Amino acid sequence: MVFIATSDASGECDSSFRSGPPGFVHVLDSKTLIYPEYKGNGVLASIGNILENPHIGMIFIDFFESTMGLHVNGTAQIQENKEVQERPSLPQDILDSLQTKGGRKPERWILITVTEAYVHCSKHIPLLRKLDKTIHWGTDSIALKGGDYFKAK
Repeated sequence: MVFIATSDASGECDSSFRSGPPGFVHVLDSKTLIYPEYKGNGVLASIGNILENPHIGMIFIDFFESTMGLHVNGTAQIQENKEVQERPSLPQDILDSLQTKGGRKPERWILITVTEAYVHCSKHIPLLRKLDKTIHWGTDSIALKGGDYFKAK
């Protein structure tokens, strides 16, 4: 999992969460990362911000073993599946995900050019434990997405 931070052209910030199987954020080379964008809540805040302002901040935190974090800052580009597929030397799991029939298929990808990366010490990161949870990837069901959890209506 990774938490990402973006902002629009006016500097209005947004923080979002992304997750996937281990390695869903791929290292393409020493300065380039890429991760898939799946169907989400429909707000498109992160992608909208990237279109206006390419700066992105990411923090990866290991809550389960080392309790260490990794900060990555850089610039982001939105890549459509066709653009990604045309990149040379892609890892096989990226190529496989582009061919998925039904189920969970990326709608597009975010390509990050890394400008800095540094560790976040484990001193204040809590150690958590994993619990089983059924995840309904790509659903439009209001009930499965959490419904009116905060009773905003």
